[in-house]
Amino acid sequence: MSGYFDDLETRSADERAEAIARELPAQVARAQALPGYGGRLEGVEASQITDMAALAKLPVLRKSDLGAVQGAGNPLGGLTTRPASGFAHIFQSPGPIYEPGGTEHDWWRMGRFLNACGIGRGDIVQNCFGYHLTPAGMIFESGARAVGATVLPAGTGQTELQVTAAHDVGTTAYAGTPDYLKIILDKADEMGVKLAITKAAVGGGALFPSLRQEYADRGIICLQSYATADLGNIAYESDAMEGMIVDEGVIVEIVTPGTGDPVAPGQVGEVVVTTLNADYPLIRFATGDLSAVLEGSSPCGRTNMRIKGWMGRADQTTKIKGMFVRPEQVAALVAKHPEISRARVVAGREGEMDVMTVRIEATGGDEAAFGASVAEVLKLKGKVEIVSPGSLPNDGKVIEDARDYG
Repeated sequence: MSGYFDDLETRSADERAEAIARELPAQVARAQALPGYGGRLEGVEASQITDMAALAKLPVLRKSDLGAVQGAGNPLGGLTTRPASGFAHIFQSPGPIYEPGGTEHDWWRMGRFLNACGIGRGDIVQNCFGYHLTPAGMIFESGARAVGATVLPAGTGQTELQVTAAHDVGTTAYAGTPDYLKIILDKADEMGVKLAITKAAVGGGALFPSLRQEYADRGIICLQSYATADLGNIAYESDAMEGMIVDEGVIVEIVTPGTGDPVAPGQVGEVVVTTLNADYPLIRFATGDLSAVLEGSSPCGRTNMRIKGWMGRADQTTKIKGMFVRPEQVAALVAKHPEISRARVVAGREGEMDVMTVRIEATGGDEAAFGASVAEVLKLKGKVEIVSPGSLPNDGKVIEDARDYG
């Protein structure tokens, strides 16, 4: 593995606290000046928000709050310090919710993670994250650029061409969702093609231990990051593979779900993130993800706080095949067909692949039509099971994650 990305990774606790005391008040003041925050930070004395304890007294900002202030002619909702036309890119996530993107050096701070994966000059990264509307492709491309690696912007699909390209250009590293690399490797085996991939930087879904071991057996070191379209990189694994190290450009809190109250160290709660990105100053942004603080520092020598990684959702929004499925999408599916009384999305696994089953309570109706609506509304193809009315559990769930995270 390579050395550290920069000196920030090995700062002492006092040095990091001093930096936060300088940078956090300025970020809060930037947010206060933005119209999208409305009166949310009214009365806050920004100069006094210098540590985690003071930060914890501020209100939490949720994904739904972003959508509420965005609209035609104002796609970024007055939450950025530049106009929409001042960014290199604007992306769209389900909702729809729009996010900005910059081409300035490592705007999403993904270089730190790729460096931890051992990716750098001389590597060719096959970037299999999407480049269409969603930002993941550009997030990882900017990280590769920050560490001096070459990028093959592959996206997903056309697996035979992926194998051919990986072989012909000499791809040494993969970036993409955890399970798509297996599809490429299995296709290469089928084609009798030997690939040179020895490093994998993955995200957008859970990296199951069995899949990581399969890659290790093939001589591929696979590490995962935790990032979002709004915040960029939040935390990442190093070769120590003991939890995920919080990125130096964000402040992470773990709070009781649905509140802004920090939990005790080691307790599971919702991940709330404050970004120090001056272009997009999100203050106490609730991710909807669950995790817990892992006490102590990483054996790799990086000294920032660690979290245990992704431990589920604080709400029912679930990531399947790298895409979020939200309760409001399930409601839209039900509303689309009068025959449907209730529906429940179940995320499962077959082999090393995510699968989605949609169980529908309906009297009559056409299974093929339901399947077409599932693909249209949920943006993913899945198996449809029609069940009798009253047979789905009465537990309030519309999305169930039945995957075993071991």
